[in-house]
Amino acid sequence: SMQLQNGDITTFEADVIVTAANSLLRGGGGVDGAIHRAAGPELLEELQRFNGCETGDAVITNAYNLNAKYVVHAVGPIYKDGESGEDKLLASAYEKSIQLAKSVDAKSILFPAISTGVYGYPLKPALTIAIDSTHKACKKNETEMKVTMVCFDQETLQLMSKLLEN
Repeated sequence: SMQLQNGDITTFEADVIVTAANSLLRGGGGVDGAIHRAAGPELLEELQRFNGCETGDAVITNAYNLNAKYVVHAVGPIYKDGESGEDKLLASAYEKSIQLAKSVDAKSILFPAISTGVYGYPLKPALTIAIDSTHKACKKNETEMKVTMVCFDQETLQLMSKLLEN
């Protein structure tokens, strides 16, 4: 089951830290910019090996100066209207992240609330998908890894605690 933390994801420690990347994998604003600044320039260098990443997919790299072994760069959907398959793409981004973490034998993984920032995904459905899809993916991949959602602001934290209680 999912744990909760509050604050800046780059300050926490885990085997794998997930970032909400864009499909170009070249760093950006929000959490991805923070991850790149904290990891150092080698992260961007390693990402040059990939020719971008499809929405709903993810890639894994070393974590460099972060308190982690690996970074998973998960590309969530830009929210249009909720009728354009965004839910499946968002769930897929979480599931792929768990799959990649399992492939490196991770015991712990930290997620941000993917797509809820500049990509405009409404908070409640986005967090519900985060809870459901990580749970499903852990079962499917037969892993007991510790899954933690790091909430950057109080609104996300409070809503997430409510959803987890139910």
